[in-house]
Amino acid sequence: MRQLIVLGFVGLLAQLIDGSLGMAYGVTSTTLLLAAGIAPATASAAVHFSEIGTSLVSGISHHKFGNVDWKTVSILAIPGFVGAFAGATFLTSLNGDAATPWISGILLALGIYVIWRFLALGGRRPEFKGRPGVKLLVPMGLVGGALDSIGGGGWGPVGTTTLLSSGRLEPRKVVGSIDTSEFVVAVGGSLGFLFALGSSGIEWSIAGALLVGGVIAAPIAAWLVKILPARVLAIAAGGIIILTNARTIALALGASSTTVTITLIALAAAWIALIVHAVRLERRTRQTEPLAEVGAEVTTGS
Repeated sequence: MRQLIVLGFVGLLAQLIDGSLGMAYGVTSTTLLLAAGIAPATASAAVHFSEIGTSLVSGISHHKFGNVDWKTVSILAIPGFVGAFAGATFLTSLNGDAATPWISGILLALGIYVIWRFLALGGRRPEFKGRPGVKLLVPMGLVGGALDSIGGGGWGPVGTTTLLSSGRLEPRKVVGSIDTSEFVVAVGGSLGFLFALGSSGIEWSIAGALLVGGVIAAPIAAWLVKILPARVLAIAAGGIIILTNARTIALALGASSTTVTITLIALAAAWIALIVHAVRLERRTRQTEPLAEVGAEVTTGS
């Protein structure tokens, strides 16, 4: 019973992060399950089944707060489903260890770019023109869905990072659209695991505990996305991208646990400082906007 309560809290925390920043539910939950000695396929299956419920509630919540771009979701859904089903079906025969550091390197670079892009604006408001097209969304959906099943998490890191770096959608709609489309990805991955493992291979109690915690956190996370300024939200997401992938790369390079810990602490400190800086920029921008509007009215009136 105590283990289920702990897993429920993990599901709550993971969904709070995922629903606010568009990633980390699968990574957080799967990491804990693997540390507890659960087999990779079994852990990923439990996470995906819990995600069916959490992503559904999250999608509904994001929709109510206006955080979803449905055209983006409709394009992402099918390739995400196909990628997740294929990744789950062949999880036991595929080895993603060799490709993981390279993928993490790309995501790390994109995370740095996202932070730079929004900080480089200074006091100006970010602008978002157009929508991401089929040529970007289809391959992103296939890769993100497959990695999500193989590694127990990947839809958010790949999707959120790619869309944020494209500059086509404002951050809250990036997060909302990725979280909403994750429902289809979770269904595809879960069907693949049922096909590969059978129902007896699924730890339903673990999936249920994660689900309960995630469902509680989903509406709160969607509300946070609604109220957070685009600049602050993007830098917060960019920091999660950098921290997650820096850890993966450091471990792949054989760094000691002490080195990894010191590196992550340093990066986390820099990340917090950047968020504080972003909040100050946002306040400064809000203070100067009324003055600019008054100046424009005076000029028009004269």
